[in-house]
Amino acid sequence: MDSPNALAPALAMLATFVLVVFGARLVWLGTDRRKGVLMLVMAAVLLGNVLVWIA
Repeated sequence: MDSPNALAPALAMLATFVLVVFGARLVWLGTDRRKGVLMLVMAAVLLGNVLVWIA
C-alpha cells in the first residue's frame, strides 16, 4: 500500500481504540450509558470497515 492508502486504516484503528476506551468508561461509570453503548457499536463498525479495507 502506498502512503495515503495505509493512513486511512491506521487512523481508523486509532479511532476504534479511543472509542472502545471512552465508550467502556461511560458504560462502566454509568454517567451516560446510551452514548457509551453507541460508541462501542461505532467501534465495532469501524473495526469491520478496517478488516474489509485490508482484506
